[in-house]
Amino acid sequence: MSAINPNSLVLYKNHPARVKQVGEKLELELEGNDSAKVRAKDVVLLHPGPLAKLSDLSYQYGEVETGWEMLADTTTTLAELAELIYGHYTPATAWATWQVVNEGLYFHGTPDAITAHSIEKVTREKVARQTKIAEQQAWSAFMDRVRMRQIVADDSRYLREVVAVALERQLQSRLLQELGRTESPSNAHTLLLELGYWDNFFNPYPERFNLVTSSPTVDLPDLPTEERLDLTHLAAFAIDDEESRDPDDALSLEARPTGCRLWVHIADVAALVQPDDVADMEARAHGANLYLPERVITMLPPKATALLGLGLAEISPALSFGLDLDEHGQLENVEISPSLVRVTRLTYNEVETRLAEEPFQNLYRLAQRYQQQRQKNGAVFIELPEVKVRVIDGQVVIRPLPPLRSRDLVTEAMLMAGEAAARFALERHIPFPFSTQSPPETPLRADQNPTGLAEMFALRRQLKPSQMKSAPSPHSGLGLTAYVQATSPLRRYLDLVVHQQLRAYLRGQPPLGTPELLERVGAAEAIRSSTRRAERFARKHWTLVYLQQHPHWRGPGVLVDKNGQRGTMLIPELDLETTLHLREDLPLNSEVTLTLTKMNLPELETHFKITQNL
Repeated sequence: MSAINPNSLVLYKNHPARVKQVGEKLELELEGNDSAKVRAKDVVLLHPGPLAKLSDLSYQYGEVETGWEMLADTTTTLAELAELIYGHYTPATAWATWQVVNEGLYFHGTPDAITAHSIEKVTREKVARQTKIAEQQAWSAFMDRVRMRQIVADDSRYLREVVAVALERQLQSRLLQELGRTESPSNAHTLLLELGYWDNFFNPYPERFNLVTSSPTVDLPDLPTEERLDLTHLAAFAIDDEESRDPDDALSLEARPTGCRLWVHIADVAALVQPDDVADMEARAHGANLYLPERVITMLPPKATALLGLGLAEISPALSFGLDLDEHGQLENVEISPSLVRVTRLTYNEVETRLAEEPFQNLYRLAQRYQQQRQKNGAVFIELPEVKVRVIDGQVVIRPLPPLRSRDLVTEAMLMAGEAAARFALERHIPFPFSTQSPPETPLRADQNPTGLAEMFALRRQLKPSQMKSAPSPHSGLGLTAYVQATSPLRRYLDLVVHQQLRAYLRGQPPLGTPELLERVGAAEAIRSSTRRAERFARKHWTLVYLQQHPHWRGPGVLVDKNGQRGTMLIPELDLETTLHLREDLPLNSEVTLTLTKMNLPELETHFKITQNL
């Protein structure tokens, strides 16, 4: 091309410019009556001129497609292409031609070497551009529907990003950005509720905490033929809540010349699930059953409960723990054996009414003796309100769990079995995942017995979390020098590992070594925290749904903590904590009437006001 002279048309930063003067630097007229002085190498000559003013670059009519078809797969110059498309080469047609080239559909290159695209490439590009335009139009229509809260089924493809943000699987969402909303899980959840894509009955927390949300379907072998201790002559009782579907423990009393022996029978899961088989790996991935108000996600396939649940068949296989206690409630002898038992299923309420009968009276006496011994050893007993939250036929049902003596009976028996298993393993050097708990920073005095809910609340906050270790260590909260969770192998993976270790020892086979055990502890502990959080958040989610179903809820609350004028209220009938402003100086354990004022389901926030002091 020619040299750059005054009144030439040049390209500067992808925009047209007219050369006003030429010197050491070029003085340019820019769009909008701006000007600039630049080096010659900073511009590209499009036409030598003369161009009087930039406004002369008017719109041009030409045959772009005809010119492209004539030049397909060949190379030309800007001047030749302008002649071909517009019939002449002027500053106006040069700029129009360069815009065609820069648009990139038919041509690409520089003013000195412009290549016409092939027919195939242009065809593909046209389809791509048409698709993009259609998608832009579809997105615009979707945004209109979002603003009118009238989404349709096909809109799910646009909402996937919002769902991913709500489930904490990604951080960004185009829709939230365009709506000017902060890209947070709660904001995404709120939007999905507003649009009706989710309803209040969708519980996002299992997926948000990245938990497996379906029970395993792997097959299990039949129960192997082996020698078992026949305990079918003893009355055995599986005592649980009415809605329990996985009975994995039962109790018996055996009269002996030296006294009564307590038998704790546990579902013999390790008879079917071996270390590292498919069912074991599935259970390890789940870590434990996930108990949600709306459903239960089990760590083992349903067949495990059907084959091993105690009392689901006339005769049940079990791993039975025979325990002898001395007069002080301390364990003396421990016997562990695969067994056959005949189990009757009872509820806590049924046993509560029969505690004056045998064998329940004797069972309860043993439990009391053991509990007193634990209390002497510094065990912590916290009695805070508990409720059961369930979803039944579209309604959230919350019912209190009263502090029944029958529950204490079963709890103490399970703790006895856990201590017995720990002692059995220590005496035989069997690697175990021991459950431990360090004492609080300020240990309780022997005479320091919390009474009110506020004291119980404060005590609970002092307790440190329990830890699983391969070496035995005291469990401060239970008042035990060695303890292992061993009574729920259908429901907790590390309980199953304990049973696998015991079963291997009883068969005369080598149990898992410490490194293999620690690997399992690490896997289970990594999931346990998420499982507990998902269960806790799910309970609160459904509690808020319950309040939505009862928008005029009123009920008692107890002041359990204060910080200035902020008070923490415990609502016993909901097992819910809420913080509110105290308009008067109330003492701890004050009971007031609370009225629900508002809530935010995605944020799991509730707001109450004090309407009456009781």
